[in-house]
Amino acid sequence: MKEWTKEERYRVLKNREEIVDLHERIKQSQYRQSYHIQPITGLLNDPNGFVFHKDKWHLFYQWCPWGAVHGLKYWYHTESSDLVHWDNKGICIHPDQDFDNKGAYSGSALVTNHSIYLYYTGNHRDEDWKRSSYTCLVNMRDDGTSHKYSKPLFGPHPSYTEHQRDPKIIYRKKEKMYYLLIGAQTADKKGCIIVYKSPYHNKEWTFAGQLNVPGFEDFGDMWECPSIEHIDDCDILIFCPQHLSIPSRGNNIHHNGYIIGHMDYDTLTFTPDGQFHVLDFGFDSYAAECAANINDQKKAILVAWMGLPDASYPTDDEEWSGCLTLPRELTVRKRRLIQRPLKQLETLRDKKVDPFNRELPKCCEIDLRLHGNIDFNLFTKQDGSGGLMIHYDESQKHIYIDRSGMTNRFNKELGESQTRILDHPLNHLQIYIDASSIEIFVNDGDAVFTSRVFPTKEEHFFSIIGEGTMQIYTLKSSNGNQFIV
Repeated sequence: MKEWTKEERYRVLKNREEIVDLHERIKQSQYRQSYHIQPITGLLNDPNGFVFHKDKWHLFYQWCPWGAVHGLKYWYHTESSDLVHWDNKGICIHPDQDFDNKGAYSGSALVTNHSIYLYYTGNHRDEDWKRSSYTCLVNMRDDGTSHKYSKPLFGPHPSYTEHQRDPKIIYRKKEKMYYLLIGAQTADKKGCIIVYKSPYHNKEWTFAGQLNVPGFEDFGDMWECPSIEHIDDCDILIFCPQHLSIPSRGNNIHHNGYIIGHMDYDTLTFTPDGQFHVLDFGFDSYAAECAANINDQKKAILVAWMGLPDASYPTDDEEWSGCLTLPRELTVRKRRLIQRPLKQLETLRDKKVDPFNRELPKCCEIDLRLHGNIDFNLFTKQDGSGGLMIHYDESQKHIYIDRSGMTNRFNKELGESQTRILDHPLNHLQIYIDASSIEIFVNDGDAVFTSRVFPTKEEHFFSIIGEGTMQIYTLKSSNGNQFIV
């Protein structure tokens, strides 16, 4: 794997010609996705600024153009009319000011009448490489132009460490106030969220205080990508606690999860009604973001990075890495979040495949109705050996996923198996497979397992032991993948 110098990682992209050859090489990869958002070159990580505005869905992501490395980050813009078919629009936020000289980091979006406001973290480094994080603003107008504010909205708070980032904008009609939630770290290295407020969306921000979450005062050493969503009379605190061990999560120390409870903006207290739950039981899901401005109090639309911090993937050697999950519908059922694939994904269905052939299309949807125990092995060799195993034990209601049987193994130290105890017997699996990913939706959204997988050319079969009915559909491409900078 390539060793990157600081100069290479933080090099400024001056024109598209600098990465044309890189794009042409990457296009040849057998692991390029067909219907997931992925980078034109280099590295993709957190989704940003997800918002619905004037019949279009706008979704941005962190992008480092030079290779599979975390370096100088841009906001890359994609657009959709249906959350299924995506068109690349190019860079929206350039790190071109002193306050963001080493990257335009993650953030969120707010809609006004004729534009979208994008709130992001300006990652500044001085000559001694000391970090300062600034909360910054870009106005993306409906005519296609973007205007970056010449000064940050505010700088780092001195009572916290340098780790202050990922602003989430929230407007509260009741208080007639805008709030910004910032993921942060206390001076004694505890993860937290700090809050700023203003009667205006673009000026006069003041520090309101630290969010109080009783029972979670010592829960990891940094909280990234915070958000508070209101769904069906429930407040949901979504965040990513880091450097934290959680039972059943193996050696993974970076998590994406949520707490259901009640938010009081007057006292800045989020009162939990239960424990912390992980959003996704798979191996590769982080930095989830819910779309703004969908105008539906019964649900949210969520997308996440299909990856993890401090992890590596087989395509790193091909000079690219990362993709986003499929957008999911998020609802609340019995004090738990339910994630379902969007109904409009059915428009990608192309041809039905005879499951008795035991051949697995490269890009497909599998709909499996079943009862009782099951052993379902995907990405096996022709003789049925190896692959990713899905095992269900009816007596204990355990569903177990293990990808250690695949030829290309990676991030083994983080764990290669995951288990989820189901509230109800397993009766339905809806599985989306792309060239290098799998998303397994269990029992109409009771659980989801999201993982990167990199099957060899020999690993395109499956085997199954169990009772049920299966439909397999090949899926059409929908990600555009235009080379637009």
